[in-house]
Amino acid sequence: MTHRNRSALAVRLLTVSLLLLLAFGQVYAAGSKEAAPASTPANDAASAESTAVVAPASAPAPVPAPAQPRVRLATTTSTENSGLLDFLLPEFTKDTGYTVDVIAVGTGAALKLGENADADVLLVHARSLEDAFMAASHGSERRDVMYNDFVIIGPKTDPAGLAAVADAVTAFTYLSSANTTFVSRGDNSGTHVMEKSLWMKAGVLPYPDYYKEAGQGMEQVIIMADGLQAYTLTDRATWLAVKDKTSLAICFEGDPVLFNPYGVITVNPAKHEDINAVGAKVLLDWLTSGRGQSLIPGFKIGANQLFFASYKE
Repeated sequence: MTHRNRSALAVRLLTVSLLLLLAFGQVYAAGSKEAAPASTPANDAASAESTAVVAPASAPAPVPAPAQPRVRLATTTSTENSGLLDFLLPEFTKDTGYTVDVIAVGTGAALKLGENADADVLLVHARSLEDAFMAASHGSERRDVMYNDFVIIGPKTDPAGLAAVADAVTAFTYLSSANTTFVSRGDNSGTHVMEKSLWMKAGVLPYPDYYKEAGQGMEQVIIMADGLQAYTLTDRATWLAVKDKTSLAICFEGDPVLFNPYGVITVNPAKHEDINAVGAKVLLDWLTSGRGQSLIPGFKIGANQLFFASYKE
């Protein structure tokens, strides 16, 4: 092979090598583009989602921490026996940070606790006694809060014939003359005050041999009446809470005179330096607020609503 031929061969080999290198580079570039997919809105969103910083969920509002967090509530037994306080007060504590210490007695005894500065706030149901309490400056503020009604319960056989009468006063006239036992609260509670007013309106007195003064709360009186197969006057809420423990029945109901309003009263802080006036006002305001008033009708036993909210500004 001549020198010229060797030169030509070298040139051709060099040209082929360059072409092979160029082709390999194009294949490599195409493979790289397939490995990295083109940017699309979906891909961009997914990428942004994977890299976005997730904001922490907002923390619940902290429960207030009152300086004097315990409030003493003196109240009628019906609000405790019925279960209403167990329904309401945990919500009050969650909303305000206050813990309520409940003293459940008759309304007369609850008012006496307030008079003696042994309670900060009262929840009671004897309007004449409440008005006298306020007139004597024992209380700072009173508001209507709720209501229900009273009923007369007794043996299912109704030996006094109360189902036939038209009004509560006549019912008490029948009770006086029927020689059937009547169990009285006998404790100056709101129920006892209503009972005494009905005897007075009827112009009669119960026959002593058939009249039993229990001096007990409403639930205990109902149980006692059941044991004696006697009549008694009760608020409807306690009756609904207790009735399944007895063999008694409602014998008379529905007279407007049996209306049973409840009031909340703050005790006058001038009576004693230990009165928690701030906490008492917080409870009064909460019970009569939209929050408290909306919870009251939600308290039921079965389908029966036990109390009806009544506060009006």
